[in-house]
Amino acid sequence: MFRHSHRRQREAFSPREGVHTHPRGRRGGGLGERIFDQGDLRFVILRLIAERPRHGYELIKDIEERVGGAYSPSPGIVYPNLTLLEELGYVSVEAATGGKKLYRITAEGEGALAERKPAIDAIFARMDEIQARFERPSPHIGRAMGNLAAAIGVRMRSGPVSAEQLDAIVTAIDSAARAVEKA
Repeated sequence: MFRHSHRRQREAFSPREGVHTHPRGRRGGGLGERIFDQGDLRFVILRLIAERPRHGYELIKDIEERVGGAYSPSPGIVYPNLTLLEELGYVSVEAATGGKKLYRITAEGEGALAERKPAIDAIFARMDEIQARFERPSPHIGRAMGNLAAAIGVRMRSGPVSAEQLDAIVTAIDSAARAVEKA
């Protein structure tokens, strides 16, 4: 029993938990700024559970969303942390439909959050900053960029393009780029 518990705690506090963002917003480790320091993720999970009871998969998606897609915790990080929180008495687990576990915060968990409130607030503020930087562009921008690319493709495949027509296309694209820069 002790060995099992020790292994779970080691996993829950392992260096893998200290996750970095990739400089260009892709998921990855070690190349960008640190999102979570060792031990932070378990309090992020606990605070999310305090907001409302959740399943492990929901926690993964909620964390990913809160950092604008810059990071998505793996089940191998989230579930050992949930087990640790349960062993510490901070959450209780109940069976839900489909065999999933539903995690609820306990009074001890509420106390742990209250005791560490300033540090946890700082973690969530850091997550908000990361979300603001890494969140993907508005769907409207993606649609507009796709429309431009499609229009260029259709025009270039529709037959020969004279030098004057090519100049007009390039001028239109350059003009659009300048308008975006000024917006």
